[in-house]
Amino acid sequence: MKNLFILLGLTLGFFISTEVIAQEKNIWRTLAMIKFDTQMEGKTDIIQAPRTEPMIKAMDGDEVVVKGYFIPLSGKKAQSHFMFSAYPYASCFFCGNAGPETVMEVFTKDEQKIEYSDNAIYIKGRFKYLGYKPNDIMFALEDAVLVKK
Repeated sequence: MKNLFILLGLTLGFFISTEVIAQEKNIWRTLAMIKFDTQMEGKTDIIQAPRTEPMIKAMDGDEVVVKGYFIPLSGKKAQSHFMFSAYPYASCFFCGNAGPETVMEVFTKDEQKIEYSDNAIYIKGRFKYLGYKPNDIMFALEDAVLVKK
């Protein structure tokens, strides 16, 4: 009987883990569907304005699980507001090696702090499409909680 409970626990753990991975699997790929058009702003400024796919707008308000990398906004080890990247710190958007579709701003549920890690983590929250502003982030994750380190 004890072995049956152990087997049941392991099986349940496998399916929960598989569900987490299945939910996060395509979020960054979906965000990468954004295409950028070169446009003039004013008389001399050239900008890259995104053409957002309807699929991204449709995700607004959905609960998603995302695998990514913690990008701190302060020197504190644990934070309730930080950036989250599809790529490790050295390759993230802020270091110039990726596009703005590879990052999102995170606000945790009840300001619960999540500890910084160099490794990828899974977080769950409500996806928000913020629209395009030339000097701002396009995506946010609200009411986020740590799912798995």
